[in-house]
Amino acid sequence: MSKGLSMKERLPIIRKSFLIALMDFVCVAGSYFLGLWVRYDFSFNAIPYDFKAEYLWFAALWGVLSIVVFSIFNLYKSVWTFVSTDEFFRIVVSYFILGLLGAIGIVTGLFNMPYACYIIGFVLSFCFSVAIRFSYRFMRQVRLYMKRHSPDSDKKNVMIIGAGMAGRALITEFKNSEHIRDRIACVIDDNPQKRGKMLGGAPIVGNRHDIPEAVEKYKIDKIIYAIAAGDADTRKQILDICSKTGCQVQVLPAVYQLVNGNVSVGNQLRKVDAQDLLGRDPIKVNMDEIFEFISGKVVMVTGGGGSIGSELCRQIARSHPKLLIIFDIYENNAYDIQMELQRECPGLNLEVLIGSVRNTARLDYVLGTYKPDLVFHAAAHKHVPLMEDSPNEAIKNNVFGTYKMACAAAKYGVKRFVLISTDKAVNPTNIMGASKRLCEMVVQMMNRQSSTEFVAVRFGNVLGSNGSVIPLFKKQIEAGGPVTVTHPDIIRYFMTIPEAVSLVLQAGYYAKGGEIFVLDMGEPVKIDTMARQLIRLSGFEPDIDIKVEYTGLRPGEKLYEELLMKEEGMQDTENKLIHIGKPIEMDDELFKKQLVLLDKASKDEKSDIKSLVEEIVPTYKRKK
Repeated sequence: MSKGLSMKERLPIIRKSFLIALMDFVCVAGSYFLGLWVRYDFSFNAIPYDFKAEYLWFAALWGVLSIVVFSIFNLYKSVWTFVSTDEFFRIVVSYFILGLLGAIGIVTGLFNMPYACYIIGFVLSFCFSVAIRFSYRFMRQVRLYMKRHSPDSDKKNVMIIGAGMAGRALITEFKNSEHIRDRIACVIDDNPQKRGKMLGGAPIVGNRHDIPEAVEKYKIDKIIYAIAAGDADTRKQILDICSKTGCQVQVLPAVYQLVNGNVSVGNQLRKVDAQDLLGRDPIKVNMDEIFEFISGKVVMVTGGGGSIGSELCRQIARSHPKLLIIFDIYENNAYDIQMELQRECPGLNLEVLIGSVRNTARLDYVLGTYKPDLVFHAAAHKHVPLMEDSPNEAIKNNVFGTYKMACAAAKYGVKRFVLISTDKAVNPTNIMGASKRLCEMVVQMMNRQSSTEFVAVRFGNVLGSNGSVIPLFKKQIEAGGPVTVTHPDIIRYFMTIPEAVSLVLQAGYYAKGGEIFVLDMGEPVKIDTMARQLIRLSGFEPDIDIKVEYTGLRPGEKLYEELLMKEEGMQDTENKLIHIGKPIEMDDELFKKQLVLLDKASKDEKSDIKSLVEEIVPTYKRKK
């Protein structure tokens, strides 16, 4: 019993344990009386008086002794709703101990009734002990079975994919939970030896190729993918088949996630998301290298409240920095990540500061006061169409925010400065991408002119980040459509936020100064295909239930993105998913003069700022 419970909280537990112990005592006493009664041909009068007297003291002693042994093996602490083989095993062990004690009593002459009554009483009391503990679960299962199989139009027939440990755990949850109304109709598994067998009362009816037929035969409304150990390619192939059935599809996380999360299987079912459709395994990094890179250092993250910046803060916090400084202009985001880190990492030394990377005086104060060893610069305007309409703001915030931040880092002895860049900086067709290319040029120039190691990390789209297409698709599907795709042939590289940030941190570990690190994003994904699969896996049919509309490419948008310019070449690192683009030679003095002109033009709100950027960034080819 927990020492932290008050007496008021303990009383119901004590009452319940006392009631079960009393039931055990009555059953034990009754069992040995029945043993004596059966031994004398079911006639109470035929039982000798001496044996009646012997029975009275034996029943009292044996009843108390049984309760003591049951207590030792924790049979009064079981949750009756979930009694199982564990409780049965403990009952068997308890009765083994009692059997030894009984044998000793008989051999020593302590117990003097006929042997037959001891044997019969022992067997009956064992059966009653098992029945007491399993009767509640049995009756509850009967009630749930009747409830689940009663006519109800709201109930759904469910197909489980995967007859392994995760599938069995899920079926058990369905059977035990009073909150789940749906019914497991069938199970799918690729192992031919399992076909035709039962899993938790549900038939295993075939492999992945039998899914469409089984959906029709069993009138399936919902499919749950429950293969915990399956690789990403298997998951994608099976979900592709499921997407064509018109059923709602959900995914069960790996069992280790359920254990770590201390939650039930049923509560962790989630809708299929775009990550399930990427067809690759999660990217892994060397966490020891990241820990070595971060541990014991003062680390500053600009834009720390954003989707990439906040994930940087989470992973940095887990690597035990000496101090983590979150710097952001938007107080709400900064507050949210502050509260999260204070809750999740109570020992973290944390400073959350509000300010703009465009404010030189503020940067001087912050870097001069805290003297960071590492700076991750994630603060930027990233939304392509919005920046097309406000190009001067893209230049002020992205280019000169980075320039001022880099100058402050060099001035106050920052050891390493990591710029978060984008694939849109490669042969840009929009001002946002061109501004990020200018940022890369700034850090490469600064690397040549200071002792601080300046590097950039370039990657593509991240799933679920602010302004990304996937959350938009989900909202549009929930609203009943239409789902808007800019062009049927548009493709993008995708990575999850934690994956991208882990690779950013490891790239920072590899940095020597001046590199542009390029993250391997895997194979590109067609946005139209992803949108249609998300619609199908939500239980709808594209263009029938939910319309897909093509809106046309937005200003500055390309059909495809690139990760490397031809001139940069490619070098590998120890992590095969991180590559290095060689620095491009440039005239630093000319570039500085161009930056002065660009700064003045942006502050003067010049309408032809894009033309000036074209002169500085030769690869920028804006769409007229």
